[in-house]
Amino acid sequence: MQPSSTKANSPRDININIRAKRTQRDLIDQAAEMLGKTRSDFMLETACREAEELLLDQRIFHLDAERFKQFQALLDTPPTANPKLRELMSSKGPWED
Repeated sequence: MQPSSTKANSPRDININIRAKRTQRDLIDQAAEMLGKTRSDFMLETACREAEELLLDQRIFHLDAERFKQFQALLDTPPTANPKLRELMSSKGPWED
């Protein structure tokens, strides 16, 4: 999955500078070369993937009182009947016999 924050073929117009130890740079270069990527591409893709995972794994939601009421109402609303989902959930997985 390509991180949404890094579109293919879009121009890069911002510099990000970091300082690293030689051993860290060498490790990054080795991994990037293994994947056929430049150091910059490897670092950006890895950092963006980690950032997205961290943000998507967020467990705390900051909502004002009105939005929190709306959120609670959605959670409290019983699900609508979904025959296809019921069928899927009752079928055996391909690993089950």
